[in-house]
Amino acid sequence: MRHIIFGGDGFVGRHLAPKLLADGHEVVVADIVKSDLPHYRHAQYVRCDVTDPVSVVAVGMKADDMVYNLSAKMLSPIQVRAKRHEFFFPVNYHGTVHIIEAMDKAGAPKLVHFTTDMIYGHTVYHPMTEDHPVAPLGEYGLSKLKTEELAADWRKRGMSISLFRPRLIIGPGRLGILEKLFKLIDVNLPVPMIGSGKNPYQFISVFDCAEAARAAFKADVPNEAYNLGSLNPPSVRKLLGDLVKHAGSKSILIPTPGWAVKRTLDLLDLMNMPIMDPEQYLIADEDCLLDVSKGKRDLGWAPQYRDEDMLIAAYSEYRAKKEGRMAAPSQVPAE
Repeated sequence: MRHIIFGGDGFVGRHLAPKLLADGHEVVVADIVKSDLPHYRHAQYVRCDVTDPVSVVAVGMKADDMVYNLSAKMLSPIQVRAKRHEFFFPVNYHGTVHIIEAMDKAGAPKLVHFTTDMIYGHTVYHPMTEDHPVAPLGEYGLSKLKTEELAADWRKRGMSISLFRPRLIIGPGRLGILEKLFKLIDVNLPVPMIGSGKNPYQFISVFDCAEAARAAFKADVPNEAYNLGSLNPPSVRKLLGDLVKHAGSKSILIPTPGWAVKRTLDLLDLMNMPIMDPEQYLIADEDCLLDVSKGKRDLGWAPQYRDEDMLIAAYSEYRAKKEGRMAAPSQVPAE
């Protein structure tokens, strides 16, 4: 069977493609860039800009193709307020429109599509199940929510669309916002936390994301949404404290009044000097904990990687890159 991965040269795609090839499938990577990845010895590459409907149609989808949409603009690099809509919507929303319309034209009914947990906005209850209220706090979450609404419409027309809502995805080659944290720890500077740090912080491994996409295909692409996050995440304080200890740093963790920090960051945002996106800092001291049991029930999927191990592995990669002990991987910014 042929699998077409839009955005397949990106972070999750470069781990999904080898899995599908190993299963014996034909794989087509449709992306605007092509990296020097070993799986291109066996996968076909087609240059595709999802913001251009003609480019998407030119990929040449067929009725029996399995389609994945991993193309997205993320929360890094940080955008000023006035530019956020034009930054996120062309790829995240309109790109999805173009892919689904091209699928419809080709008669291809099955899609795995990644959105984000940021469609939820503020925590109403936790752990958050997939029926948690949705109220995104910015253009990124809104662009992804609009794709979920789009998916709901196309399901009524006969498509099968599995949606995945990941927490912050980390893994090899993806530092993003974490690089700022690592720099503080490296030079023994204090690490401020938004709030007390008692709330949990949940990651999801890129390897677990790729496996979830594969599991949805094997389960015949249920018309459902699934949270993607780790199991039993530690508190922010423990997560950062363990990293500081591992790094041998003299950094100390500084709890702060969450409301005061948020208002300061709001002011910087209004002044077009953002250092974090509101979708990141407005929920930073909340219990944003995703319930991932539905994926286990429906797909037989469960996360395999621990938050502590993922963060330390990311720091080790940062150090290796800084010390010139490895070739710098293609950087794909984290949400």
